[in-house]
Amino acid sequence: MNSPNTAASPSIDRPAPSAGHPLLPLLFLIPACSVIGAFVIYPALKAIGLSFTNFNMIREAEFVGLANYLQLWHDPFFWAALKNTLIYMVVVVPELVIAPIFLAVLVNRHLPGITFIRAAIYLPVITSLVISGLIWKWVYEEQGILNYVLLTTGITDNPVAFLTDPANALLSVMAVTIWAGMGYYMVIYLAGLQSIPRELYEVAEVEGISRWQQTIYITIPLLKPSMAVVSVMSSIAAMKVFEEVYVMTQGGPMDSTKTLVYYIYESAFVEFEMGYAAAIGVVLFVLTLALSLINLRFLRAR
Repeated sequence: MNSPNTAASPSIDRPAPSAGHPLLPLLFLIPACSVIGAFVIYPALKAIGLSFTNFNMIREAEFVGLANYLQLWHDPFFWAALKNTLIYMVVVVPELVIAPIFLAVLVNRHLPGITFIRAAIYLPVITSLVISGLIWKWVYEEQGILNYVLLTTGITDNPVAFLTDPANALLSVMAVTIWAGMGYYMVIYLAGLQSIPRELYEVAEVEGISRWQQTIYITIPLLKPSMAVVSVMSSIAAMKVFEEVYVMTQGGPMDSTKTLVYYIYESAFVEFEMGYAAAIGVVLFVLTLALSLINLRFLRAR
């Protein structure tokens, strides 16, 4: 006979936890989507619409169809700016994809003063490009510190016109972009290095593989995802370069450093041809999107 204390208690049916309304998670996306819509999507659509108009902020926008794009086709300044932009990307992107890998390998070791070295390499990233451009403009002057070093060491007999010679100006601006972005992409690669299993390097050391061979055959192949990210980001940054050009050369000399973004600025805020500037912006967007997709496809194929 069961005692009252040992009697089985009746089971209580508990309702299953409710998953809520299926649209509930979408509510949490509303703030972010609102910001993106207001400050990214709407301005982009507005710019596309303006590219089909003749608008100068004084009179009402006049629809002109494809006239702005036809004008681009016959505009030598546009083609010069496009050429400079593509040259900029071809030179800068490989440097920013490859060189930071070796910097990341260097600072990933436990060496004396490695914290200071990391901070020194990353310092240009947190420095305003306007300030960096002004400093480098002073460095590049004919009476600047760089020419002083070249003259005193006997490397050259005459001051080099870094920013006033069309043959040197674009390369000089490129060097500043590479210098300013090196630390940022180094951090991306450094994060990728932290995810590589240490056991692979230990096995390589047992097999007698040198540090250089470990970098070539282990580190670089396993950093492909990071390389894809850096390739796309550096390509976009090179296509929309502006601050360095504006501060250091303002598109000169003889339009040798005029890029597409600088030409957009010049058309919109110097010539006040807003519709024409919007058309250049649309072309830049299409080119940037196409190059980004090509970069991703190429790296995935490899």
